[in-house]
Amino acid sequence: MNLIEYSDREMLAMAVANQMAGDLKNALLAQEFATLAVPGGSTPGPVFDLLGAVDLDWARVHVMLTDERWVDETHDMSNTRLIKDRLMRGPASAAQFVPFYRAGKTAKDACADVSTTLVDKMPLSVLMLGMGADMHTASLFPGAQGVAAAFDPDAALLCPVQVAGQDIARVTLPAHALDGALVKHLVIFGDDKRAALERAETLPPQQAPIAAVLGGATIHWAA
Repeated sequence: MNLIEYSDREMLAMAVANQMAGDLKNALLAQEFATLAVPGGSTPGPVFDLLGAVDLDWARVHVMLTDERWVDETHDMSNTRLIKDRLMRGPASAAQFVPFYRAGKTAKDACADVSTTLVDKMPLSVLMLGMGADMHTASLFPGAQGVAAAFDPDAALLCPVQVAGQDIARVTLPAHALDGALVKHLVIFGDDKRAALERAETLPPQQAPIAAVLGGATIHWAA
């Protein structure tokens, strides 16, 4: 794990976008296509704005989410909506988006079918992750229904998760798919998440899911 500290969040966003663009360009030199997996949430938005404007062969990039709420992309809670609004604009609009949501199906029923569409996207070329103060990453929430199965080394490439107290089901890439990414970036802000990251290094992944993907990752932190 390599931790990089930045003077402010704007500098972090610029640096991470530049690094990820370089990672994608390197992947495309060695592969027919590259797979970029990214999170939803508010943290990555500025990175997406900058990355999507970079001139690279986006038509050979497959973009997918690390996790998603089981809603149509028109829903206010959709991570897909965020990705299309913030990342897949300008040059990056040429990228191919890999959808998870299947209308008319439950998350549990759809995951097996969706998983088959992800096989040729593995291993992920470039992965960006966030982390909550509870040490969750993607939709690997400590104690959530379905998370134990998502830690199985043989887990399907998309797993259903139900978080206590939340009405909307989620789907997530399993721990092995996240950890197997060729390049991994974790972006976190604030002292609380820095402290949570330090705690995670001393805990098993079932209690601190981010711990499952820290090996070889670059951590980007700003207050």
